[in-house]
Amino acid sequence: MQSNSSHNTKEYQQKIQELKRKKDAVILAHYYQEPEIQEIADFVGDSLGLSQHAAKTQSDIIVFAGVHFMAETAKILNPTKKVLLPDLNAGCSLEESCPPDKFKEFIDANPNHTVISYINCSADVKAMSDIICTSSNALKIVESLPQDSPIIFAPDKNLGKFIQKKTNRDMKIWDGACVVHEAFSLEKINTLFEIYPDAILIAHPESKKQILKIATYIGSTSGMINYVKNHPDNTFIVATEAGILHQMKKEVPNTKLIPAPAYENNTCACSECSYMKMNTIEKLYACLLNESPEVLLEDSLRLKALKPIEKMLELSK
Repeated sequence: MQSNSSHNTKEYQQKIQELKRKKDAVILAHYYQEPEIQEIADFVGDSLGLSQHAAKTQSDIIVFAGVHFMAETAKILNPTKKVLLPDLNAGCSLEESCPPDKFKEFIDANPNHTVISYINCSADVKAMSDIICTSSNALKIVESLPQDSPIIFAPDKNLGKFIQKKTNRDMKIWDGACVVHEAFSLEKINTLFEIYPDAILIAHPESKKQILKIATYIGSTSGMINYVKNHPDNTFIVATEAGILHQMKKEVPNTKLIPAPAYENNTCACSECSYMKMNTIEKLYACLLNESPEVLLEDSLRLKALKPIEKMLELSK
């Protein structure tokens, strides 16, 4: 017998499909969204994939099932389209760790540096940057610059240090971090290795260095999914936000996937982004129905932020 909750979800999904057709809307969702949202999306991806998709969409309305900086990026790329976010308060701890006024001081204190900012930042920080990057292309973008070019890298210190170690480049790294990727417990992961001695740890480069040190594979969310697809006979401990497991299980249904445990005890004993989970199927329906909340930007800021994003997209082809 179908539960009321399941029945309500199906109802909302059907209504959303109808509204999408009626309003010529597209739904873009990040891998960290709830499964019922991923199932209704036209495209599910990581930050790079979502940016690329947002740049080429023809729809009148973009509903961004993600966090604020992602919807903001979609608006920067699509000034004439209406960009909606199911919950306007869906922020990002990494974005919050880099206030624009403090970042400007950091840039002023380190002149003649090329500023590379990870996409998990505000439009104001993007506007101060020379190039934007994601975890999928950060290495490629850093390596695209002349060897002697000094770099400011913001806001994620873990990703910055990971890239710096790989490239041996002169980099000033902003001291920011994602609370989700900082939360993995090395002690609890080692306990999992005792239970699953043949398990392989795959990790997102936003994780702390002690986690990255023992990981077999380090990569973006899409990179992690592809790695698992290419090695389906293994058992994996997955060190990124637990929402990724929904897509992974679809790709490799018979592979054992274990979410990396976090320090704090929570409902799944794994690491979840409370901001990502602020979006619900009910809010998604309401925002498309009412065409609100809408993400808006002043055109002067949008144009400044657009240049470094376009550079990223060009280098990522």
